[in-house]
Amino acid sequence: MRVMVMFDLPTETIENRRNYSKFRKFLIKNGFMMMQESVYIKLALNQNAAVSIIDVVKKNKPPEGLVQILTITEKQFSKIEIITGSKKGDVVDSDERLLII
Repeated sequence: MRVMVMFDLPTETIENRRNYSKFRKFLIKNGFMMMQESVYIKLALNQNAAVSIIDVVKKNKPPEGLVQILTITEKQFSKIEIITGSKKGDVVDSDERLLII
């Protein structure tokens, strides 16, 4: 399973930018990889792990802005099609349990 976090946070004030940066760093620190700007994804071993990941994200949500979470299966994730642009090399798209980077 994959847990996808998509967000649109305000950046007009210094406080907004601080909250944006704090949330983004939280995602990275907790193992999320950037798929594209403001879209981060993390591999979850099962549904229970996905629920706990979602709970942690909810506890660390920024005070303002839009944050959406989507849980998808590996089969659904593998069907993502790239329409324009190119695939980034630093995105983990493997369902292996151990990755050596």
